[in-house]
Amino acid sequence: MFRVLHVLDHSLPLHSGYAFRTRAIMTAQAADGLEVRGITGLRHHHDGPDVERAERLTFHRTRGSAGLTREWGEIAALANAIGALVEQWRPDVLHAHSPALCGMAALRAARRHRLPLVYEIRAFWEDAAVGNGTGQQGSLKYRLTRALETHVVSGADAVVTICRGLRDDLVARGFAADRIATMPNGVDLAMFGDPPARDAALGQELQLGTGPVIGFIGSFYDYEGLDDLIEAMPLLLADRPDARLLLVGGGPVEAALRARAEASPAAHAIRFVGRVPHAEVERYYSLCDVMAYPRKASRLTDLVTPLKPLEAMAQGKLVAASSVGGHRELIADGVTGTLFAPDDPADCAASLSRLLARREEWTAIRDTARAHVAEHHDWVRNARRYRDIYRPLLASGKAPLPAAA
Repeated sequence: MFRVLHVLDHSLPLHSGYAFRTRAIMTAQAADGLEVRGITGLRHHHDGPDVERAERLTFHRTRGSAGLTREWGEIAALANAIGALVEQWRPDVLHAHSPALCGMAALRAARRHRLPLVYEIRAFWEDAAVGNGTGQQGSLKYRLTRALETHVVSGADAVVTICRGLRDDLVARGFAADRIATMPNGVDLAMFGDPPARDAALGQELQLGTGPVIGFIGSFYDYEGLDDLIEAMPLLLADRPDARLLLVGGGPVEAALRARAEASPAAHAIRFVGRVPHAEVERYYSLCDVMAYPRKASRLTDLVTPLKPLEAMAQGKLVAASSVGGHRELIADGVTGTLFAPDDPADCAASLSRLLARREEWTAIRDTARAHVAEHHDWVRNARRYRDIYRPLLASGKAPLPAAA
């Protein structure tokens, strides 16, 4: 059996876009005949056993503390844990996923045990830190994180990015384009059947009325641009007074957003729900006619493709998003969704108004968007492409890749 060990920042049973992408990859690879496991670093903050089963997947945990030199301690602890698992389980490939701390730990273990290393970049974490307010562009920590990423890319046997933006940035750093594969974000279409019927009781409880509902379900970070969406609501109401905005989730800027909404002339049309259990999320999606993703323009949003718009399209939802680079890779304006200028509440409102006025086209837009996801972003199909990345890395005498399922 061909074995792949995925090296991860965190995983299920925690819920995040990162954990869901990992679940999709590992589940699809297992269905494709590979034997897969994951190992997480010290940042997997969740009580559980040293070896944990979650949704039929196996994850090993790194134990210990990082010490005074936090990042280097994390790398050392994870590298040692990988090494111990390599000796016990004997994987054929190490497949590390960003951040660079995971990549560096896997690189050490790969060299020590003479295993091929695939390094997959989901975002440049120095830019993610700027986006979530925990870092500053150009700072010493920013430059060190960037340098560490470059070092891991240089040492890996193969590199994967989730989108063209990240790949192009690496090429600009001097890496050969043919060394870098792209494995786009995707969804498990088996999880999305027919869209659920509107939960009328919940809609009545939230006093959404009978007009169109604009929704956002996710984490409230500054880069998501939800302040611009709130600022757009009075302009939208001038054209569509029955429209409502539904915000589900929470995060660092939640209090500021609530205050902005309360001070808005559109306060009566804005509903905050807070965080909801994952099993309840589908009920809130059922209430939304349009899912809005008004991300602000930044290095993070220009280089990285998000998962949420794909999930919304898979569920048969209309999508309206700012025209940052990450969204332009996913959405064809006027065909699979609507794009508007980032950091521009007036253009956001105008675009939403035009989309709401095209009701007779909604079915065609939804169907086209879901077909696009099925063709280009289905994990069952895309995960098989990892075989083409693993195959050239296998040393003679290693277990051959099994035939595709």
